[in-house]
Amino acid sequence: LPFKIKGVLQPKNIEIDGSLSSQFLTGLLFAYSYKNIDATIKVNNLVSKPYIDLTLQVLKKFNLNVPENIDYTEFIFHKESNKSTIQSINYSIENDWSNAAFLFVGGAISGNISVADLNINSLQSDKNILQILETCGCKIVVAESLITINKSNLNSFEFDATDSPDLFPPLVALASNCNGTSIIKGVSRLEHKESNRAKTLQSEFRKMGVEIILQEDDMIINSTKNLIGARINSNNDHRIAMACTIAALNAKGETILENAEAINKSYPNFYKDLIHLGASIKYHS
Repeated sequence: LPFKIKGVLQPKNIEIDGSLSSQFLTGLLFAYSYKNIDATIKVNNLVSKPYIDLTLQVLKKFNLNVPENIDYTEFIFHKESNKSTIQSINYSIENDWSNAAFLFVGGAISGNISVADLNINSLQSDKNILQILETCGCKIVVAESLITINKSNLNSFEFDATDSPDLFPPLVALASNCNGTSIIKGVSRLEHKESNRAKTLQSEFRKMGVEIILQEDDMIINSTKNLIGARINSNNDHRIAMACTIAALNAKGETILENAEAINKSYPNFYKDLIHLGASIKYHS
C-alpha cells in the first residue's frame, strides 16, 4: 500500500480460485454486470455459495446483466441486443443474521430474547443458526417479524459451517453450553479472517475452561457447562469479542475482555444492547 487502479475495466474470459472467499467473485460479478458483453468467469472450489445467490439476487433487482450460473463453476454473461438500462429502485438492505446469531445464542443459554425485523426467507447462510438451535433442543417461536429464543437445556450438535464460517464464533459459545461434545466442520475457512479464528477460539475459550480440539477440518468442542470467568483477548477480531462476551454470560466469576472495541467493525451497539437486555457489563479505559 498504497496501490493504484486504472480503468476502465474490460471484461474477459477468466478463471479464478474461489476456495478462500466468495467475496472476490462477488466483486467481479458486480463489475461485469455493468457491461453488456459475452464473457465467462470460471470458478474453482467456490465456498460460501449462498452469498453468491445474494449477489445474483441484487443484480436482478437492479436490472443489471445477470449471468447464467452453471453449478457455481461457470458464470456466463450473454450480450443482449435489446438490453434495457439499469433501473433505480428503493431497496431495503436486510438485517444481518451473522450478528443476530450471537443474540440468539445468548437467549438460548442465558435468558429469553426476541429479535425483530429479520427476513426469515433470507438467502443469508447464517440463517442456519435457527436450524442448529432447534437441533440442540432450543425452543423457538417465529412470528411474522419477530423471532423469540427461549432459554433451554441444550444438547450437543454437529454442523458443517464451510458455507457459513461467520457462525463458528457464536457456535463455539453455544457448544460450550451444550451437553456433550459438538463438532463444527469447515475449520479451513477460518485462517484468513481478522484473526486465525480457529486458533484464537481455541486459546481464548481454553482460558474459560472449554477444551477445543482442531482435527483436520473439524473443530471438536468438549463442553463442561461450567465456564469460568477469565481475562481474555479479542485479538482485534469483532466476532471473537462477541463470542467471548456471550459465553461470559454463563461463566462463573468476572470476565475481562481486552480489545473489546473490536466490535465496532460490525456491531457498535453490541454491549449496549446486552446491557439493555439485563447483562452486567462495565467499561474500563
